[in-house]
Amino acid sequence: MQPDLFSTPFTVSQLTFRIRRLLEDNPEFQDVWVSGEVSNLSRPASGHIYFTLKDKNASLKCVMWKTDAARTRPNLQEGAAVEVHGKIAVYEPQGQYQLIANLIQAKGEGALFQEFLRLKSMLEAEGLFSSDRKREIPAFPQTIGIVTSATGAALRDMLNTIRRRQPLARVILAPSPVQGVEAPPALVAALRSLNKQNPDVILVARGGGSIEDLWAFNDEGVVREVANSKAPIISGVGHETDFTLCDFAADLRAPTPTAAAELATQTTLDDLRFQLVNAQARLTGLISNRLTDHQTSISALGSRLKFVSPERRIQADYQHLDELSRRAFSALTHRIQLHSARVDGISSRLQALNPEGILARGYAIITRKQDGKVVSTVSQAQGDLTVRVSDGDFEARRNS
Repeated sequence: MQPDLFSTPFTVSQLTFRIRRLLEDNPEFQDVWVSGEVSNLSRPASGHIYFTLKDKNASLKCVMWKTDAARTRPNLQEGAAVEVHGKIAVYEPQGQYQLIANLIQAKGEGALFQEFLRLKSMLEAEGLFSSDRKREIPAFPQTIGIVTSATGAALRDMLNTIRRRQPLARVILAPSPVQGVEAPPALVAALRSLNKQNPDVILVARGGGSIEDLWAFNDEGVVREVANSKAPIISGVGHETDFTLCDFAADLRAPTPTAAAELATQTTLDDLRFQLVNAQARLTGLISNRLTDHQTSISALGSRLKFVSPERRIQADYQHLDELSRRAFSALTHRIQLHSARVDGISSRLQALNPEGILARGYAIITRKQDGKVVSTVSQAQGDLTVRVSDGDFEARRNS
């Protein structure tokens, strides 16, 4: 067929782009599950995963980008029958369509996943996963219950972790199958048995596996038993990317069994030693401060006691008495001096008026012998007279 003279033919890029738009704009092709067998598996250093999904009649190129591969960690092997979820895209440089995968699971897991979603929706609507139901994990549990397989590596890892971090804790094991049809009733019985022994916390754990391997922990009866447990529960089922309904019902989810044991032993032996050292240091400091305060108080009381003590009062009274004695002696001395000066003055005046002093200067005192009167005038000098001079007296007579 010859091209229309009045139409412009598509370029390869234009046609490929239109095909891409048709496929990628169709919602039906943007959310698809495809089952088939893995072939041509390639894991380059970039971290992306390339493989072909085929059945007996056709094949489909597939790619899982690095971020989805790191998140889901698919277990892919050549020839494995898988179910792949993703969207259809066109790789324009080669003009081929391919499936961009974001989830890969073993064939048959798709139905289990749908059942997982149904149970999750139902139990979530009942409030079994509500955050209001979550309880605090005790920081220092004395008794730790474990529900897991008695022969699995998960138990060994948890016991080693508990022994290393908190060797004082008592561990009660309620062994149970963790896989297969006998696992769900055994897990329920193990949880009930442990709750009768009143542990501080219970670990429900097992190692990783496929959704089929972990399905016992999605069982409705097991999930309800976890939600109704008297003791708080830490769920450590599978690996970090594995989620089960027990994880949502538990009080705390751990990414691995070992992590569950670590979360159950938040306070380690080293933490206790550190807290003990700190407590001892604080106690020593408090005691030292208290002793210092009391010593200061005692010293102050001692000073006050000395100030009001009888001895101090007596000493003060002694000192006051000494001061009064000194002042009295000083006053008495001053008074004596004053009186001495007055006596000396009086004595001087008396001495000045003493007749004997006058006599010593050559004067004489004349008295009449008959009546002893002092003769002060010539007319009085009659008869016998007594003349007194400085060294004695003698008699004299005045003749008329």
